[in-house]
Amino acid sequence: MTDSNAVSLSESIPEIWNLLNDKEQTLIAANARIMDFKKNEVIYREEEIPMELMCLCRGKVKIYKDGVGGRSQIIRMIRPTQYFGYRAFFANQPYVTAASAFEPSTICFIPMKLINEIVASNSKLGSFFIKELAIDLGIADERVVNLTQKHIRGRLAESLIFLIENYGLEEDGATISIYLSREDLANLSNMTTSNAIRTLSTFVDEHIITLDGRKIKIIDEEKLRKISKIG
Repeated sequence: MTDSNAVSLSESIPEIWNLLNDKEQTLIAANARIMDFKKNEVIYREEEIPMELMCLCRGKVKIYKDGVGGRSQIIRMIRPTQYFGYRAFFANQPYVTAASAFEPSTICFIPMKLINEIVASNSKLGSFFIKELAIDLGIADERVVNLTQKHIRGRLAESLIFLIENYGLEEDGATISIYLSREDLANLSNMTTSNAIRTLSTFVDEHIITLDGRKIKIIDEEKLRKISKIG
């Protein structure tokens, strides 16, 4: 890669880049690749062998798992510049989830073999991955409890809060900056699409949100958080 590409990498993977010495940065720059994905294009599939660390540079990515009857469960939503796809490599397992571009996205790929070699001599990079995995595990544990014990209203409210905290609001200070289909929102909330539609309509009737196609505008965030908390 050229020096300009190295500069691009320093902007695309800042957390990792700043933990590397000059030699390690040169190795990463020589082996990394950046690819564009179309909306809904699959990035990796369940049962594939993990080979690369992925960092989302631009766009949005969903991590999901297909369940019974072809129904999907969205496990995580990735935002720039989060890393994904590496847990299975460290666990010496094939992927147990799949990933696809939620919208046109740009992703940086770095060979996990190279990452593993650098981790062996760079304790700071090793600590970075330990921290990331620990954070992800904590979030996953909390979501498992919430998605199994909360009622439908609480689950949907939690998903909307999750989207607010991960993607923020548009310039109006109220519209969530990601537009999910009703099916995707249901898959994120562990409910059927029909239940998601009915609950959204209830939130509209209660003046908690307004809907404009896939756009969701938050009218009463305090009440939404209360519903999420009480489940």
